[in-house]
Amino acid sequence: MITLENTQANAVAAAINDERRRMGSPTVGMVLTLLILTDEMHQAEALAAASIAAREHPMRVIALIERPGRDTAHLDAQIQVGGDEGPGELIACRLHGELAKHAGSVAIPLLLPDTPVVAWWPGDAPDSPSEDPIGMHAQRRITDTSTSAAYIQELGIRLANYQPGDTDLAWTRTTPWRSMLAAALDQPVGRVQEVTVHSEPRSASSLLLAGWLRKRLHVPTKIVHDKGPGITKVVLKTSQGEVSLSRPDGRVAQLSIPNAPESPVALPRRNMAELLAEELRRLDPDEIYYQALRGVNAVLHPPVKDSKSKPTNVKSKPSTKVGKTKTKVAKPTSTKSATTKPKKTAK
Repeated sequence: MITLENTQANAVAAAINDERRRMGSPTVGMVLTLLILTDEMHQAEALAAASIAAREHPMRVIALIERPGRDTAHLDAQIQVGGDEGPGELIACRLHGELAKHAGSVAIPLLLPDTPVVAWWPGDAPDSPSEDPIGMHAQRRITDTSTSAAYIQELGIRLANYQPGDTDLAWTRTTPWRSMLAAALDQPVGRVQEVTVHSEPRSASSLLLAGWLRKRLHVPTKIVHDKGPGITKVVLKTSQGEVSLSRPDGRVAQLSIPNAPESPVALPRRNMAELLAEELRRLDPDEIYYQALRGVNAVLHPPVKDSKSKPTNVKSKPSTKVGKTKTKVAKPTSTKSATTKPKKTAK
């Protein structure tokens, strides 16, 4: 590992090139640049996850670790090229003092030319990642609503400021659940009438999963809290019985379909490296994530017509489309059902 203290971004780039030449390993195999915007609290886990993900996606990882304070503005860097940490490059830049407010000036000279850029905020993220000085350079912008104590408000902010390319690791955690439920609805299970999602309290992933089901099935959807871990069960009430996917232990789930024997399915909880690797497999906009965000508000504040809506049977698997609409979350409102007198008919 190369350590540079009180240095500059150009000197860091030169040190990487020198190390590459010494090792006889050019950067032509790099597929992207991953920018990690973090602090000391989250940097260790984020760098470890990125190093593992780099084995699947050879890339240059640039961690911009902000250390604001009264220190004189300066840059310290640690550089790891190849080796046991993965086939890519890992650069940890600590931005002291006022320099912490100018992460973009440090990152831009270090970007790989002619490769996509992905920005990741493991902890607190800006309200509008696409307008952030770092996010403006990225084709993909990854946040994690699960790290926020006010996760419901955070989901509202993500919806209000959504732009194609935004995504959330809280959404990524629902991928196995969405795949299994979509496959279950490919069976002749009847019309879906109601959905219930069981999960531990304060789970952004359960809200996003419920929002996705609400928007796709157009039926009343609710969340029930239990001891967890994570999402534990999803029940789809249909005209032929219940479709149930239950995972109480966080590892193996039981899938129950009407008129069919119960079957076990592997549904383990995934670590940060696996979640990040999944997100790096695609750089196109995730429109289904946007639909799930819109569905969250309908789950939290269901309209009165939900009680009278016709059941729907949707046989669809998660897909992606491009969408550019910006929609703000509606504030909670109290609604009362109105009754109307029947009209008189002519005899």
